[in-house]
Amino acid sequence: MTEPDILNRLLGAASDRSRTTGTPRTGAPTVDGVANALAVQALLRCWVREQHVAVPASGGRLDIPLAVSGVRLVADVRYRSVTGWHRFARVRFATGSPVDATLLAALLATEARGSSADLVEQVIDSTRRLDRYLRARAATPDDDPIAPFLVAEQALVAGHPLHPTPKSRPGLSDVDELGAAPELRGAAPLHWFAVDRELVRHGSATAVSALDQLAALAPRGVHAPPGTALVPAHFRQAAALLARADVQDLIADRRLHDLGPAGARWAATSSLRTLFRADAERMLKFSLGVRITNSRREHLVPELIRGAEMYRLVDAGLGALLAAAYPRFRILGDPAWAAVPLPTEDPNGQVALAVSLRDNPFGPDTRVACVAGLVAERPDLADSRSGLAVLIEDLAISTGRPVAAVAVEWLRRFVDEVIAPVAWLHGVHGLGLEAHQQNTLVTLDPAGWPVGGWYRDNQGYYLSPSRAGTLHAMLPGLGRHSEATNPDDVIDERVSYYVGVNNLLGLVGAIGSSGLADEAAVLRAAAAALGPHRFGFVNTLLDEPELPCKANLLTRVAGLDELVGPVETQSVYVRIPNPLREVPA
Repeated sequence: MTEPDILNRLLGAASDRSRTTGTPRTGAPTVDGVANALAVQALLRCWVREQHVAVPASGGRLDIPLAVSGVRLVADVRYRSVTGWHRFARVRFATGSPVDATLLAALLATEARGSSADLVEQVIDSTRRLDRYLRARAATPDDDPIAPFLVAEQALVAGHPLHPTPKSRPGLSDVDELGAAPELRGAAPLHWFAVDRELVRHGSATAVSALDQLAALAPRGVHAPPGTALVPAHFRQAAALLARADVQDLIADRRLHDLGPAGARWAATSSLRTLFRADAERMLKFSLGVRITNSRREHLVPELIRGAEMYRLVDAGLGALLAAAYPRFRILGDPAWAAVPLPTEDPNGQVALAVSLRDNPFGPDTRVACVAGLVAERPDLADSRSGLAVLIEDLAISTGRPVAAVAVEWLRRFVDEVIAPVAWLHGVHGLGLEAHQQNTLVTLDPAGWPVGGWYRDNQGYYLSPSRAGTLHAMLPGLGRHSEATNPDDVIDERVSYYVGVNNLLGLVGAIGSSGLADEAAVLRAAAAALGPHRFGFVNTLLDEPELPCKANLLTRVAGLDELVGPVETQSVYVRIPNPLREVPA
């Protein structure tokens, strides 16, 4: 079969599906486009990690035979990373014909015997959106100087480097993105509803009820009729809600009132659905019925309960223990929530009209950065340097030290300030945190060194059934309604991946692939820094020959939603060699 025949056969189903779903096929970057090149990098990184494909040394040629399609792909290796952050030159057939991201997605999905049409559709969507972001950033390069926290949140322009569709957002229109996309520095007013109080479920870990806190956030002129409570929504979610028949029935019965958009604009953070305003005491995390990476992002009621429960746990004594052991690391609280289960929804499941209130301690003088945004490539900038590369190179200049030495020292401090407290919570107190790079914030001193950290998420808490006795004594009934208790082996797998592989080894890979320091030297430094903190998953990182790793491409091809079903089966996991064990002493 010729290469054009392969292209037509693999992409035919995706083309048909795109016509029926409305996913745009036009406007996708060409083979030479930056967005396409980044999409190809992500797909290849996923494939070689999840399929255990040996990557030759830098300067060698990667060879990928695909038996199902009967073709062979090749790509020159620009940088081989033992942590998976490889860099490849253009992918091509063995005959020399170029392969763009769309065709590569179809070939890999077919080889994995999954849905090629779905993956191709989402790769097209992700690549097209990234191309749009890069063009928009080129036209308006300036960040908001008054909110450094927001600048850091909106720095994740290219997305997860080991996800096949990092910017895919099916159903989110180009117009919606102007207000919703952090890459476009999106911001918009909240959309307000007044809801019959009998329909609203809510909870608060503070003396002020969630409904009173929401009412305090309402702009002047927005009032709830008697017997109702004010509940805001993300503007895009409000439009989807108002198109539902059950919502229109509630409006007709005067049990729900559409008060419309009002007030100041709230800015999109790296998660899209968490909104920030520099002058607000709280951030707001909404249901947003858009599939982002591996999940449709709508609040589950047990997760809303979990966030407030963890706030109470911190207040009941865990915060004091944490402050005594690691005084510069904190859990960012989600103290209150409100949800309106609609007549067609499971009241204990996903709820389309729901909001979690999150603490906002980040003023204009706070230098805190999302780790994912800090280490990410910046194709929107002229030199593409990550924020981390800029920090380390500036530190090298100011201290007169070699860049590599500064990079190693920066990582050592990061382990002490961020990784160690998460390991301590897991190993000593049986509380696992889903502290991947997106959920982790690092506090920086004026020079740029790590001097503290934060964990944020109202979902990612795992209570050990065997090791959380102290926590249960602090807060009787812990986990009863939040569904936070999970088997130890599941917790160990999740935190080993999220904290060890995604967060720590991702940082090592970012340092190495940016040319800041040799990865082997950084891995040795990481192992040495972990040594004094042998709690929980750190033992796995230092002792086990293999590590658990979420397979984002296989999860995506399998059509799994990571918010649906038991934790054990929400994602596909593989085992990968442990570079902390492999690196020579």
